[in-house]
Formats: sequence, structure tokens, C-alpha cells
Amino acid sequence: MTSKPIAQSGMENFRKVRTSEEESPLPFPNLPPGVVEMKVKEGSKIRNLMSFAMAQMELKGSRQIVFSGCGRAVTKTITCVEIMKRKLGGLHQVTKVRYKTLLEVWENQDPLPGGAAQNLTVHKNVPSICILLSRDPLDPNQTGYQPPEPREVGEDASSSSAKGLKRPPPPAREELLPKKLQVAGASSPQGSGTRDSQTDGHY
Repeated sequence: MTSKPIAQSGMENFRKVRTSEEESPLPFPNLPPGVVEMKVKEGSKIRNLMSFAMAQMELKGSRQIVFSGCGRAVTKTITCVEIMKRKLGGLHQVTKVRYKTLLEVWENQDPLPGGAAQNLTVHKNVPSICILLSRDPLDPNQTGYQPPEPREVGEDASSSSAKGLKRPPPPAREELLPKKLQVAGASSPQGSGTRDSQTDGHY
């Protein structure tokens, strides 16, 4: 029962001063040289990431781009990919999930008198995701492949064209009335059609 508070009190004097990510090659074969890799961090702003990524794909004519993130940045990485797929359309996708090692350096803020500052290095294995987006077709048999989604632009165009059609004029007021009521109203000059329609309802 006493080991847990002792361990916690032992770490109270340490402060995390640096976090580094283990470098590893991208898990996609036959990537073109100089392919752009968007490394998404936990504190990255999606607006800044998308501005740079869209400039690479639209202005510089890149055919492929990779989004990668690990730990708490995985969700933000997926969000960036979905935004780009929606904006560009027709993109082939390959998703790879793996684990990466993070190195955290903790520094002792209360070292022993006359002693050097003590540092601790902690190795953490965290989930990581790499997503390749490509304008060019990819091997559909490889694990994690997703074909391009149908573009919503065509659907919007068809729906807008349908909205542009003129609606037929509403039917005349007489057409909305039951036939028996119309006949009764025409045969009764005093407007007794309502009473006749109620009588017809008994038959």
C-alpha cells in the first residue's frame, strides 16, 4: 500500500524537458522521391496543415502526400485526411497502423547537494498511423487500401439543377375538392354542397 505514494513522490521533483520521436521509414513501397510527409503533432493547427498540404497538391502538382501522427495526434491526422479527400476528391488511400517509440527526457529539479542534475529517459510505445493519399491509382490488393469516394460535387450539381426546375402550378381550388362535393356544389345554387357531401358520406 505504501509503494505507490513513494513512487509518486519520487517523480514529483522531475519535469519533462524533451520528447523525441523515433525515426522510421514510411511503410509504403515505391514512393516517389521527395514525397511530402505531413507530420501531425498534438499541438498542430489543422488550418495550417491543410493550407500547406493543399498548396502542395494543387499549386505544386504533387501526385502523392503522406499524413502521419502518433499518440494523441492520431485523431487529428485522420481529420486532415478526410478534409483533403472531401476537397480534392478522387484520391486513392492506403492506411497503415503501427507502433512507434517516443523518448521522453525528465530532469530532476531538486538534485542532491553537490551532485550533477539527474535525468531520466523514458521509452513509450504509442500507436501511430500513416495515410498515403494519391491522385494516381494504387495497388487495390495491398492491406489498408481504400478506393476513391464518389465526389459530392456531381450530386450537388444534380440536386441544384433539380432545384432550378420550375414547379408545376398548383391545381385549381376545385380540383382539391372531392368530386361528389363539386357535383353537389354545382347543382345547388344555394351552396348546399356541404350538407349533400355529409349525406353522401352515409352511403
